[in-house]
Amino acid sequence: MWPAARALVVRDVRLLWRRRGDALQPALFALLVLVLFALALGSEPVMLARVAPGALWVAVLLSGLLALDTLFRGDADDGSLEQWLLAPVPLAWLVLVRVATHWLTTSLPLLVAMPLLAELMGLPREHLPVLMVSMALGTPLLALLGAVVAALTVGMRRSGILVALLALPLYVPVLVFGAGAVTASAQGFDPVGGLLLLAAGLVAALVLAPLAAAAAIRIALG
Repeated sequence: MWPAARALVVRDVRLLWRRRGDALQPALFALLVLVLFALALGSEPVMLARVAPGALWVAVLLSGLLALDTLFRGDADDGSLEQWLLAPVPLAWLVLVRVATHWLTTSLPLLVAMPLLAELMGLPREHLPVLMVSMALGTPLLALLGAVVAALTVGMRRSGILVALLALPLYVPVLVFGAGAVTASAQGFDPVGGLLLLAAGLVAALVLAPLAAAAAIRIALG
């Protein structure tokens, strides 16, 4: 299983390096969304700080949707998914490896840039640790949920808007708990409840989402 995972990661990294400009699109899109938020709300620091948790989470969620349709699309077009079905390793394991690589290349840069983005939105620095923990728990959960939706629509052409419509209902609880934890911290309440719910969702998704995505791929290619 590990040699197959290593080979898949190396292949994905090489393909990403060839189109490395595309890898920056989610981070640039999130930055654009936050700049628009800041321009629309003006230069009032109190107002910016109040909406910062929700704005940061919305930017991350939308940037994740931007790259979701390409999660399995290239493999379906070049026939790699059929090879996944014939591989001597569980299909769910390959899906999990692909999701992990996708998260590392799309969401991890956002996490690295999150202190700067939070500063742009005027979020008080004492609430930054809660924001970082919520993002560290929430973004992998978004990637796993998105993988199920991407697998369901992998056999369809021009499914970008359909992917967004199917993924948004699954993303809303993550958005509520993630932004709610930061807001609770800003209001002086204990944010641990929202973070624990995100952690529980992540554990459940790590177990169930690869299996569901693998079943969806088999149905789409069957």
